[in-house]
Amino acid sequence: MTTLPTSIDETVALLEAQNYVCSRALATVVFLSLKLGRPVFLEGEAGVGKTEIAKAIAAALGRRLIRLQCYEGLDASSAVYEWNFAAQMVAIRTAEADGSADKEVLQRELFSDDYLIARPLLEAMQPQNGGPPVLLIDELDRTDEPFEAFLLEALSDFQVTIPELGTIKAAEPPIVILTSNRTREVHDALKRRCLYHWVDYPNFEREMEILQARVPEAQEVLSREIVAFVQKLRTEDLFKKPGVAETIDWAKCLLALDVMTMSPEVIADTLGAILKYQDDIQKIQGSEAKKLLDEVRAELAEP
Repeated sequence: MTTLPTSIDETVALLEAQNYVCSRALATVVFLSLKLGRPVFLEGEAGVGKTEIAKAIAAALGRRLIRLQCYEGLDASSAVYEWNFAAQMVAIRTAEADGSADKEVLQRELFSDDYLIARPLLEAMQPQNGGPPVLLIDELDRTDEPFEAFLLEALSDFQVTIPELGTIKAAEPPIVILTSNRTREVHDALKRRCLYHWVDYPNFEREMEILQARVPEAQEVLSREIVAFVQKLRTEDLFKKPGVAETIDWAKCLLALDVMTMSPEVIADTLGAILKYQDDIQKIQGSEAKKLLDEVRAELAEP
């Protein structure tokens, strides 16, 4: 287990060691979260690195990463625990066959740890090898307000209640990262429990750093064209602008095709790596791709 960073600079270095390049502002929020034991709430467009920072923190500190992927209809029981119903039925039938079906004893056995299936929130409250885990609550905006209210209570005292067993409180609070793509507003009460940061698209220089860290085998000329073209796409009127994740994916695709420099034909063939909607792809194909590429090369040629 790695000790917690003692400064913002150490936090930056810790994340860079995991090939995660971030702004000083984001590193400051992470440092304060680790120092104060406060959850971090990260908002931003999809693909800008919100989920990846939780993975980087877990890997850097040698902690277990526990991920709760949110979705519409997620409720407290699905996020905390469930009982192993099949195993309980087998135990009941075995007890009946043996003639040892004492109801009170059987009930205590059936609702014990032996039949409990821990889900992410309960797992995060339990002791882990290497220290408290990193709990990633991903895409919270996909859930509804009742789950938010439950989560607010759970994160206030870092405890959950199982009716059959009672309250389970974390001996050491987990490191909590919440993310949102802002498809809807998350309630202020939950945000107030957290340190907040908006993760924006990086500028050209930072995106180059990210690409060089994640795809170091890419030549600088190609990397500069990739980043400049993606940055140019983000200024277009698209249904879904490409994130940093798409920049990395596109670079890997171009390397797999042994592309040394971009052309309108290569862009047309690989647009599916960076644009995920057919209307967006049709808008950029053909003469528009050539126009954007020409603009990119003109800008890169400027001193």
